[in-house]
Amino acid sequence: MRIEWGRDNIDILKTAVAALSALIVLAVSAGAQDEVTPGPQTLLPWAYALNSPGAEPEPDDGLPRQVPGSEQSFLLSEISNLYRATDWHPDDHPAMPDIVANGRNPGVYACAYCHLPNGQGRPENTSLAGLPEEYIIQQMADYKAGRRRSSEPRSVPASLMLAIGAITTESEVAAAAAYFSSLKPQQWIRVIETDTVPETTVAGWMYTAVEDGGVEPIGERIIEMPEDLERTELRDFRSGFIAYVPTGSIDKGKKIVTLGDDGKTQPCTICHGDDLKGLGPVPGLAGRSPSYLVRQLYDLQAGARQGLWSPLMQSAVADLSVADFVAIAAYAASLEP
Repeated sequence: MRIEWGRDNIDILKTAVAALSALIVLAVSAGAQDEVTPGPQTLLPWAYALNSPGAEPEPDDGLPRQVPGSEQSFLLSEISNLYRATDWHPDDHPAMPDIVANGRNPGVYACAYCHLPNGQGRPENTSLAGLPEEYIIQQMADYKAGRRRSSEPRSVPASLMLAIGAITTESEVAAAAAYFSSLKPQQWIRVIETDTVPETTVAGWMYTAVEDGGVEPIGERIIEMPEDLERTELRDFRSGFIAYVPTGSIDKGKKIVTLGDDGKTQPCTICHGDDLKGLGPVPGLAGRSPSYLVRQLYDLQAGARQGLWSPLMQSAVADLSVADFVAIAAYAASLEP
């Protein structure tokens, strides 16, 4: 089953990309950021998962879908509608603001379509649950100014956030930030240290196991994939993810996070808290997607991600290697949020 971003959304995506291009030109010409020209990602292609060529969405067959533990039913066309968050478990969360549940046509998609009604998100985006309200508002301001960009220009989820950020209003941002910050983050990702991983492909901007595939060395990568592919594709927000990380990476990450790895960087705990659950407006990292964390560390190091607090992070990550990024993310993701 492949239902993410169905055929009805193709024109929407083209419009968003056009809006994104205009936004970047405006931001650079206005001096909103130092000039950064990202090209196709070659250093960390596994972290910036791009859909495999030829992947096609499953057409709507008119049959209602259901998931365990829910009395709701939805058609595939409803599940792929960017302007409606698929809410399988309405009793699991507070009432969603309209901008979170339904977005605003044209161009501002339902926040909970991608980030899910419980705010837990998926590997191609991020978990918003429990992030500081002030932090979320600041990040949206950075998107609006064109300061938060991806090192991989072909990443559609990242491009959409730039386009959405350009046209959201302050009241919409405030409503979404208040909602997501009120949610309690959950244990959403099961981290497994391993030397080998299933052979994978990419669909819906996330890894999935190749049918009847074998295994391959993990190398210096993190492979994050659904616990239950069908439930994830149906956007069931009670079904989480597995993150395969290299053997020994959690202990290595703990050393970097808590001690700074013998002066290579500052301990992450200084700003993010001893338990990595955040301090004041500084976001928590514990239990969040390791794929997302690696992308942000690299984007900060490369200068693609800028904004109010980015200079603090850029100095902290300046001397870190890809292996360090993997270890930090593996350790952070392994913690209880």
